Amino acid sequence: MGVVNVTPDSFSDGGEFLDAAAAVAHCVRLAGEGAAILDVGGESTRPGAAPVSVAEELRRVVPVLEGIAATAWRGERPQVSIDTSKAAVAEAALAAGATIVNDVTALRGDPAMAELIASSGAECCLMHMRGEPRTMQSDPSYDDVVDDVRAFLEQRIGAAVAAGIAERRIMLDPGIGFGKTLEHNLTLLRRLRELTSLGRPLLVGTSRKSFLGRMLADARGLSEPVAPAERLAGTIATNVLAYERGASVLRVHDVAPVRDALAVAAATLG
Repeated sequence: MGVVNVTPDSFSDGGEFLDAAAAVAHCVRLAGEGAAILDVGGESTRPGAAPVSVAEELRRVVPVLEGIAATAWRGERPQVSIDTSKAAVAEAALAAGATIVNDVTALRGDPAMAELIASSGAECCLMHMRGEPRTMQSDPSYDDVVDDVRAFLEQRIGAAVAAGIAERRIMLDPGIGFGKTLEHNLTLLRRLRELTSLGRPLLVGTSRKSFLGRMLADARGLSEPVAPAERLAGTIATNVLAYERGASVLRVHDVAPVRDALAVAAATLG
């Protein structure tokens, strides 16, 4: 899954793809590198991010989605995912050709979201997040982070199915970096296999995240986290580990090098 941030304030590439033509060109590039899914988002969910209105989010993403739909793809057309927690944005995205709703609130942010997904037949990804982006990193704590995340995701599967969403259309995301400390993130990656017992595909997104910046800084003897653009090695390592522990979808900014690393890992693991 290739990341397409149509935002001015995303932690890694904010502002790079605000222009719709630039965003569509980026989509074509990611697909050419091997992205099977393009995840388009118009609202940053980085720690401390400010909320965006429905109108502004639509203004950002709809031209990009329309551009993707109008593109003459070489080879197989990638799936399009809309990264939003707003039903109105998801509805417009589905009308423009998206087939997946990637909701970081796991259908809790907008009471109309579950019904929309159920009636449309779209796939969805339900993510674990403690609090909301503005508050999620305020001293997060768990009795056992893996057990707590597993119980939450199990409950959200139940809520989605009760709302009419077919279980086969649900993916799950443990929410690496969303309301978790560095140790919480590492524990989730280490014990990711325990979440496969929920019976749904696992999506993992570690790409360029701040916990990697801190770990890489420690490894280099630096006092400040390394910049997002310098976190590729950590991204590759965590994606290979996640794949080995059962992840089915890897959400990344740098598709080509991660794909190559996963190809080697897959051949090695058999």
